[in-house]
Amino acid sequence: MITQLNKETLYNTFDANDFSSLSTVIDSMAPSMVEYYLASLCENEEIYLNKRNIQESFSIGEYHLYRDYNEDIYLEFDDEADDATDSFW
Repeated sequence: MITQLNKETLYNTFDANDFSSLSTVIDSMAPSMVEYYLASLCENEEIYLNKRNIQESFSIGEYHLYRDYNEDIYLEFDDEADDATDSFW
């Protein structure tokens, strides 16, 4: 699933100034905290992202952050974990 993030909220959450410093800040944090914050920023609205427009990206576990040439930021993550709770009965 890919969703667009509000970059001001993202930068404020991680106390970063821009996308490049975001990577540095995230690298210094515990992975579980990063995943918690990213999960809290996710919206349920899935969008299409043309990956040819990606200018910069980095990954944190199952989460992938992308910045396109329009300076928009996208979060990609695997939401199949929700399907794992289905019952066999």
